[in-house]
Amino acid sequence: MIKRLLKSTFLFSFIGILSCGNTNQRSDQTSEKIPGTAPKPSIQTEIITGANRTTEYLPLIKNKKVGIAGNQTSIIKTDKGTYTHLVDSLLALNIKIEKVFAPEHGFRGTADAGEVVKDGIDTKSGLPVISLYGDHKKPTPESLAGIEVMIFDIQDVGARFYTFLSSLHYIMEACAENNIPLIVLDRPNPNAHYIDGPVLEIKNSSFVVMHPVPVVYGMTIGEYAKMINGEKWLKNGIQCDLHVIKLENYDHSKKYSLPVKPSPNLPNDKAVNLYPSLCFFEGTNVNAGRGTEKQFQIFGSPSLDSSYFTYSYIPEANEGARYPKHQGEKCYGKDLSEVAYLNELNIDWLLEAYKNTSNKKEFFNAFFTKLAGTKNLQRQIESGIPAEEIKNSWQEDLKQFKEVRSRYLLYQ
Repeated sequence: MIKRLLKSTFLFSFIGILSCGNTNQRSDQTSEKIPGTAPKPSIQTEIITGANRTTEYLPLIKNKKVGIAGNQTSIIKTDKGTYTHLVDSLLALNIKIEKVFAPEHGFRGTADAGEVVKDGIDTKSGLPVISLYGDHKKPTPESLAGIEVMIFDIQDVGARFYTFLSSLHYIMEACAENNIPLIVLDRPNPNAHYIDGPVLEIKNSSFVVMHPVPVVYGMTIGEYAKMINGEKWLKNGIQCDLHVIKLENYDHSKKYSLPVKPSPNLPNDKAVNLYPSLCFFEGTNVNAGRGTEKQFQIFGSPSLDSSYFTYSYIPEANEGARYPKHQGEKCYGKDLSEVAYLNELNIDWLLEAYKNTSNKKEFFNAFFTKLAGTKNLQRQIESGIPAEEIKNSWQEDLKQFKEVRSRYLLYQ
């Protein structure tokens, strides 16, 4: 069996070397132009994900009982350019997977935002699925019984209120409490190219936002796990036995196109790029595109001024949004699907919507403070403070965070 495992390990290693990672990367190398000749084509290097670096983690899990925290983004790229699920790939290598743990949206990633996910059986693999977005946000000692090593492989999008970070926190905490090593298979952060937004005030922490970081923090999930551990953010300051399988050919400035939707309402690269800025609307009476085919690429509300906002749409129930905000109502707002790629957090649209609503008293709801991490942002908007002045008020906290962040970076 060991001989068979080693043979399979070599096969996956060879696949990883040939064609791992993402094919839509920006080249950071420029060709040197020699006088009198045509320029040489630039060399394109693909990002190799942690999941594809099988030779790095197979020795850590062979002959052990394994738990997998994953979802539809937990994939390995093959030499044919197709993808297989991590669970299916490891089962084919005779790795003993005991059970899988599913975050928000479920193991196959189809549940609505905020929808309770129940325990069950994965129909494809037959493995038991333990929900981390139902009765328990944290793995219980009973659910971890018999597991000797845990793997975390979930795609993050680099926004503080994306709840997979909270699932990571609780998995690390449970592993630390039960003396189970955790392997994080690192993945690129598509919003790692900038750092921006107000830093969470701990008094406003919740499952939506748990850590004192800005809205956009510029770290991969592996780096973030190291920060959780190093800053002793787990309960009672305990630390997890953590091993991060690093990316290859990656730095924070590289663009990365996600091969799989990370959640039902982030359908494409544009939505992922706009998400940190538009998610603030989730804490208002403005719809952020749920119930349309342009989720997190448009915003609108029946209470926004139709003479100012000429774009309109009507949200209807669809996959990932069975009950969208303002369902069946005509919403006036903006289509942002063609705006330039963002390199900073944009709050102009939020201020613009507040300024041009007919119902300022009901514009914000209690969820807004959870998203913003501070009550001050709502106060600033209501006081009519300009966007530039609001953003200037974040700078000292951002400076302090960058110092903390620098201690845990694995890439430039």
